[in-house]
Amino acid sequence: MNQDFRNDGPRKVGHVKEVTSLANPIIKDIKALTNKKSREESGAFLAEGLKLVIDALELGWIIRTLVYAKAAKGKPLVEQVAAKTVAAGGLVLEVSEKVIASITRRDNPQMVVGIFDQRWRQLRDVKPKSGETWVALDRVRDPGNLGTIIRTSDAAGASGVILVGETTDPFSLETVRATMGSVFAVPVVKATPEEFLAWKRTAGVSVVATHLAGAVDYRTIDYKKKPVVLLMGNEQSGLPDALAKEADALARIPQAGRADSLNLAVATAVMLFEARRHLLTLSETR
Repeated sequence: MNQDFRNDGPRKVGHVKEVTSLANPIIKDIKALTNKKSREESGAFLAEGLKLVIDALELGWIIRTLVYAKAAKGKPLVEQVAAKTVAAGGLVLEVSEKVIASITRRDNPQMVVGIFDQRWRQLRDVKPKSGETWVALDRVRDPGNLGTIIRTSDAAGASGVILVGETTDPFSLETVRATMGSVFAVPVVKATPEEFLAWKRTAGVSVVATHLAGAVDYRTIDYKKKPVVLLMGNEQSGLPDALAKEADALARIPQAGRADSLNLAVATAVMLFEARRHLLTLSETR
């Protein structure tokens, strides 16, 4: 990757670079972040929109590069974000609209894009306390589902999301879009099924799993005794037996009508707000 883009190369701090060519090597590096392999190699990802960039900076995320369209130049909030980026040693790019459209792959792109360092929490560092709720997702595959679950976890006051097994990338462009900025507020952990089960046995948590074989109405479970981990299965195949049998409770959401299942993100939201019902009051909402 180009030195200007990476954190480990020399850079002119305070330099704002104007770019109009789609063939510019820095732009090529940024566009490559739409590919998972490039994100893994660079440890970076894209976030679109001025609000997301401001939220990320306020939450202490490290910005590598700020890209804004010429039409956004001179706007006070954009200028403030650019100044913060430069002060943090990041690169600021002023680009044409066609360049920013090529980065985001949209006809009507956001005027501002930020490139940030990814953050992952280690499972061994997760020590849930009383009143905490975590969401564990087994092999979640759909970026929209994952992004919506991260957003819902944020809204419900959950403490984080644990990705179990091979899952979709929480830092993909599609997932980040679906989080509406919550990717910057909700810790994300990844673990193998074996690591998750080993952690569960010593973490002092109650694992509540949704399962077709679950005989218990999800509304009858005691979510107050211990920190809760809501374990949700893969969109197509549900939870494997190896995970389901280790759960402290198997839950079902009663349904009526012809639909035989709920969307994963919807089911997770139903479970989350029930598990945290005793902790949520209207006076706490913003």
